[in-house]
Amino acid sequence: MVIDWPSCVNVRDLGGLPARHGHTADGVLIRSDDLSLLTGDGVAAVRKGGVVRILDLRSFKEVEAQPGPFAADSMYCHVPLLEDVLSYDPPAWTYAPMLDHNRNRIAQAFRALASAPEGAVVVHCRAGRDRTGGLIALALEIAGVRPEAIVADYALTAGADPAAMRNTLDHLSDRYGGAASYLENAGVSAAELARVRRRLVPGGRSTSPRFGRSARPASPPAR
Repeated sequence: MVIDWPSCVNVRDLGGLPARHGHTADGVLIRSDDLSLLTGDGVAAVRKGGVVRILDLRSFKEVEAQPGPFAADSMYCHVPLLEDVLSYDPPAWTYAPMLDHNRNRIAQAFRALASAPEGAVVVHCRAGRDRTGGLIALALEIAGVRPEAIVADYALTAGADPAAMRNTLDHLSDRYGGAASYLENAGVSAAELARVRRRLVPGGRSTSPRFGRSARPASPPAR
């Protein structure tokens, strides 16, 4: 469901997605585009919304050029998801190379999600599509969310090709045996996987929504 945080245009609460043992909880995992875009009202909405961790996946250069409004807050956590200089050409039809070349960084970001205190975690990059989409897909698969639901959520982002996420999930399964094996081989512990699973699907029941939702998704500009 879409959240109204002006002037971000790609903010969604990932509650209500069908999983093997219920549905994902509301108010625990939120994906977003760049929070440096927020107006004063948007910053206030985040601060009032029960957010306990902001996981910024942008590069050091991006953060230096556009620091977010929460950079001095204890809840802010900057974990660049990609290599400083890419050793591959990112294709448009899959995030497989991102998974293959950035395993340690992805594991670090996942551990930052797992170690967050109780409350809402916001994951964002620049557009909220590629880096955010990759990490969110791993977290949702760990929580037992159905692949078609992961693809459907990814497809809500402007400029997102659902086939890219389907291809990524296929690669994750075929090469690594799924998200759990991928993350464990990258150094994520079974306890950390379990914490994320419990965060997203606590007891198989969804919690009450904490955030105001808009009636329809906005269409962010491609960037």
